[in-house]
Amino acid sequence: MIAKLVKNPNAAKVDELLARLSEMGVKGQLIQGGAAMVIAIIGDTTKVDQDFLHAQDIIEDVTRIQEPYKLACRKIHPTDTVVTVGGTAKIGGDNFAMSAGPCSVESREQLCTIAESVKASGATVLRGGAFKPRTSPYAFQGMRDAGIDLLVEAKRQTGLPIVTEIMDISQLPLFDEVDMIQVGARNMQNFELLKELGRLRRPILLKRGLCATLDELLMSAEYIMAGGNTQVVLCERGIRTFETATRNTLDLSCVPVLKQRTHLPVIIDPSHATGKSAYVAPLALAAAAIGADGLIIEVHNNPACAVCDGPQSLTPAAFDPLAGQIRAILPSAYRY
Repeated sequence: MIAKLVKNPNAAKVDELLARLSEMGVKGQLIQGGAAMVIAIIGDTTKVDQDFLHAQDIIEDVTRIQEPYKLACRKIHPTDTVVTVGGTAKIGGDNFAMSAGPCSVESREQLCTIAESVKASGATVLRGGAFKPRTSPYAFQGMRDAGIDLLVEAKRQTGLPIVTEIMDISQLPLFDEVDMIQVGARNMQNFELLKELGRLRRPILLKRGLCATLDELLMSAEYIMAGGNTQVVLCERGIRTFETATRNTLDLSCVPVLKQRTHLPVIIDPSHATGKSAYVAPLALAAAAIGADGLIIEVHNNPACAVCDGPQSLTPAAFDPLAGQIRAILPSAYRY
């Protein structure tokens, strides 16, 4: 349920109404939109009498929302959310973000070399895996806390904000200097982790699960936002289908669908979607053309020797012209 407030409502009356809603067993969250201020009423809204709300002189209109994701819903928040990462990189609205870096942090030399290269090519965020969820328990699991230390070092060296994946609540203390925390596909419905991340006031990159619907993705975002953290970026990284020509099937149709349903930024990961470097560039260009808010691309200085996902990684020499082509497309990209 949405209660639209009158222009310049009395602050004391707003606080009084929020307290009254809490007494009714629901949560009222004040949201300042581009043109109006609203109270999103979350919970069992059958307990709230619409006549009671209409009787408040600070309320202009009341609307019931059918979608189960209330805070992520564009009906509540019609203007695009812009997420700022590390104080410099903006995602959403008219801002396109390019995140690039290795699938896995392997060494100081490897990471810093790649970081300097992707920055020179126009990347705005440095990605790199410190904790790696792998299908096989015998595969490389990442450098863990040492990997985060190297990411922080690369951030200080280049000025690029960093994004890396968390796998468990117990790892949170290690992420104090991480600018954006990534929730991987396998953790998209780790609800306890999502609730904990909702208590932070830091950007969260939420990847779509391998077999998740878009409604399920939005409900996972809702878990984070219900805790008060509205800085959520959605990421399409391919879903599992019967097709075997690529690792996953990249669902580019998610961009217009999500743009219609939510105000949250949407970025595309063509590297994990295809699993093959030859397909990354055309799909990255297509994502930019249809109005995605950004890309996250794997770049490795020596893919043949990478300890993780070398076949899907671009070399810095291949990433540089692609970044230029993407920038050329953006002025004519589809606008929602």
